Amino acid sequence: MVCIPCIVIPVLLWVYKRFLEPYIYPIISPIIRRFWNNAAVDQTAANTTDKHKTAECNGTANGSTANGPKTVADKKAD
Repeated sequence: MVCIPCIVIPVLLWVYKRFLEPYIYPIISPIIRRFWNNAAVDQTAANTTDKHKTAECNGTANGSTANGPKTVADKKAD
């Protein structure tokens, strides 16, 4: 048996995204832009690109190294 919120919340989110958001978003977007300024978004984007550039310069990207894939010692040997 599935709990009621597990059914109701996804359905309500789907109804909002599909039918209500196209009408509500143009009304509330100017209000959101006042509180959420572009400087914060630009600063976050700049920090993200700096981290990626640093990882590329060090030779690592997403935790991998240039020496090859990491081996996992927990796997069974067949």
